[in-house]
Amino acid sequence: MIDMKQLVADATKWRRSFHQHPELGFNEHQTSQKVAELLTSFGLEVQTEIGVTGVVGVLKNGDGPTIGLRADMDALPIQELGCADHKSQHKGCMHACGHDGHTAMLLGAACYLAAEKPFQGTVYFIFQPAEENLGGAQKMIEDGLFERFPVDAVYGLHNWPGLPAGDIAVNDGAMMASLDTFEIKVTGKGCHAAMPHMGVDPIVAASDLVLRLQTIVSRHVSPLESAVLSVTMFNSGEAINVLPESATLQGTVRCLNSQVRKQVEQVMTEYVASYDMSPGLQVSLTFNRGYPVTTNHPENAAIIYEVAKGLCGQDKAHHNLQPSMASEDFAFMLETCPGAYFWLGVDEDESIALHNPYYDFNDKVIEVAIKFWYELVKQQLPK
Repeated sequence: MIDMKQLVADATKWRRSFHQHPELGFNEHQTSQKVAELLTSFGLEVQTEIGVTGVVGVLKNGDGPTIGLRADMDALPIQELGCADHKSQHKGCMHACGHDGHTAMLLGAACYLAAEKPFQGTVYFIFQPAEENLGGAQKMIEDGLFERFPVDAVYGLHNWPGLPAGDIAVNDGAMMASLDTFEIKVTGKGCHAAMPHMGVDPIVAASDLVLRLQTIVSRHVSPLESAVLSVTMFNSGEAINVLPESATLQGTVRCLNSQVRKQVEQVMTEYVASYDMSPGLQVSLTFNRGYPVTTNHPENAAIIYEVAKGLCGQDKAHHNLQPSMASEDFAFMLETCPGAYFWLGVDEDESIALHNPYYDFNDKVIEVAIKFWYELVKQQLPK
């Protein structure tokens, strides 16, 4: 029998070590090496360099069904402002999203399951790089993840400020929004700022376009649907007495429905085309499709909910909460395989948002996650 107290203590040490040594997407070399070493020490077969720096641990116990459990490993380009003893030692880089906790908890589950083997079949422990904007999940899939390690279902979690510590939440459908980005370039005719009639002002045109873009959600998307369109960068000009030749807008679009996602892109294209026909202006749109909507398969979401109720109690298991307009590249895995994604609450006295320079993962939920992964495998791969 494994000593759970010692296992949690070990996982906490791993987590804090990962926090001290964060690495950005596709550069998780030290993290991947540590993950591979630990998995090997637990007795798992280990494959590395899947999707550049991804790691998969294979735990087989006879013939039977297969299941994939995923954790992301990358950090963010943020300077940590907290004062914990395990504060990041890498300038301008920190685990502000709790992926250090995700990795440590899945390692703890791998150790527990390898020691006890309460299942029959195969568990694939998927440690994924580059979740933050770089699409590490898609890269692993393109590198043959599910051909090499075929699963009947795949599951992932995210620690979640806004939920009490140890609570678990899952939805039957959308959990997280899609993530698309765009760039609009407006080209006019530069001139002296004192003689604007001699040119074609791209700043006025781009400013008007910013306002028009805000009508897409309010006037083209049903009020019963959810979408966000945010212009986050407006770059133009180099001198106070010069009307510039061009202006560039950049931003992001988030949706909870794939059809709404297509609709927003279509209307944006139409708006830009109408400006492109204005005298003296050239306007172009580059729309970059990123992460899909993170959409759970209902039958797998139901499994998560039942395991959560059994482990944590009815009052700490939540079903069909409001989705988040943040995004998650686990969506690519859910497009490829059945599965579900859920949230693990981390709040105690206060709630610090993800991607905040003071964020630090709550180690008190490590035990809950280890036991959850264990129970999920035990129930889905019964002896």
